[in-house]
Amino acid sequence: MLHRVAAVAAAALLTTMTVTTAVTAAPAEPTATVTNIAHRGASAYAPENTLEAVRLGAEMRADLVEIDVQQTKDEQLVVIHDTTLSRTTDVEQKFPDRAPWRVSDFTLEEIRTLDAGSWKDPRYAGAVVPTFAEVLDELELTASGLLLEAKAPELYPGIAERIAGELQQRPQWMQPDPMAQHLVVQSFNWDFIRHFHGLLPAVQVGVLGAPTTDQLAEVATYSNQVNPHHSAATPEYVAAVHEHGMRINPYTVNDPALMRTLIANRVDGIISDRPDVLREEIRNTTPAP
Repeated sequence: MLHRVAAVAAAALLTTMTVTTAVTAAPAEPTATVTNIAHRGASAYAPENTLEAVRLGAEMRADLVEIDVQQTKDEQLVVIHDTTLSRTTDVEQKFPDRAPWRVSDFTLEEIRTLDAGSWKDPRYAGAVVPTFAEVLDELELTASGLLLEAKAPELYPGIAERIAGELQQRPQWMQPDPMAQHLVVQSFNWDFIRHFHGLLPAVQVGVLGAPTTDQLAEVATYSNQVNPHHSAATPEYVAAVHEHGMRINPYTVNDPALMRTLIANRVDGIISDRPDVLREEIRNTTPAP
């Protein structure tokens, strides 16, 4: 992408500067256009967290493609949602004696032998569990950014440093991004987010879940975003998140009517399995002033 290539020099300069680890608490301005986030890629149509789903999400012009990152037995970063391999691969047929088939119990070489597409549709037979590096390679060919969820990082000692190291090898991902349309790292593990923010303070981060309104001030000291289940994204809660200088991107929203409601509630982004549907709703719906 041209804007990423152009940003490499700026990103390299950024790494030589001293960056404060405090997250700004200035009130966030509601965005005029809602960020379209493809959940696990365009996962309504292609097998989630595969390169096929990532590619389709980008083709549907999602602003961000969301993926889940975990770690193999040999400490390689792979993209898969569940902490076990059974739901989205044929691991039970390939390795019947290895229950409960945890991601952390298999090497990358073993995981790469699995079919990660047939469970969704026979057309995707042979799709594989991608590495984190492969997803970055794929997205670098597109106009879409990345929403990276660290899945159950408490299971994987050192994963924060490995994710940060992979990103640091690619300066185009390290550019400042106040509009959060390029790279965001999120997790349900808020301690991980606090730690990751300390590692890469220039990278936007978000907590998954819904902190209470009393917790928002503390969360805002280390997080740029609050990304809750859509049921929490009431007008009052959205306003409270904005008052603490953070953005809010609820998940997982596939119903057009609910998309319109959340846009009216002034969310900053929406995470959806159907980025094509969401794109049309964003285009046709304007938040009330």
